[in-house]
Amino acid sequence: MPFRLSECRELIVATSNPNKVSELTRLLRPLGLPVHPLPKEIDLQPVVEDGQTLQENARKKASGYARQLQRWVIADDTGLEVDALDGAPGVRSARYAGDDASMAMNLALLIEHMIDVPDHERSGRFVCHLCVAAPDGSIALERAGECSGQIGRQPIGEFGFGYDSVFLLEGKDQTLAEMGEVQTAEVGHRGHAARALIAAWQAS
Repeated sequence: MPFRLSECRELIVATSNPNKVSELTRLLRPLGLPVHPLPKEIDLQPVVEDGQTLQENARKKASGYARQLQRWVIADDTGLEVDALDGAPGVRSARYAGDDASMAMNLALLIEHMIDVPDHERSGRFVCHLCVAAPDGSIALERAGECSGQIGRQPIGEFGFGYDSVFLLEGKDQTLAEMGEVQTAEVGHRGHAARALIAAWQAS
C-alpha cells in the first residue's frame, strides 16, 4: 500500500550542507513538521549525484536516503544556469571546478569564464528542484522554483552561499548575498520551490 503525505510526521533533509538545512528548515515551517539533517550516527551510503538534470539528482538523493533510513526525506538539487555558458555550470554547479573543488574554486572559475562577457549578455537563473520521498523510496511530491538575474563581475555581500555573491537579482541592484534571510526567502529559487511544494502538499 503506497505511503500518503498525510502520514509524514517529520522530514530529513538529504544534504550535508548546513546552510541548506537551515534554509529549508525555515522555508518548510508552514508544514508544521520537524525538519532534521541527515543523522550522523548512522553509517549511510552516499548517494551518487550522477543524474543528467537537477530533477534526476533531487530524486536520486531523496529516494536513496529515504530507503536507507526508512524515513521521509526531502532533497533539493540547485544549479546556476548561465546563458553565455550554454547553461553551465547547471547540474555541475557544486562541482564546476572539479569533483573535489571547494565553492571558492567554483566561484573563481565562473568569474574567470565570464570575464570577457559584456554586461548585456550576462543573464542567468538559479533553478531549484525539491523532491520528497516516502520511507520506501517512492517519490511522493516534487516541485521546482527559479529566479532570474545577471552574473556580476566580482563577489559582493556577506550572506548566502555558493554563487549568491555574484548573482544580481533581476530588477534589483543587489546580489543574493546582500539580502537577509527574509528577503532571500521571498525572492530566491528555494523560496519559490518551497512555496510551490507546500501549496501542493496542503492541497493533497
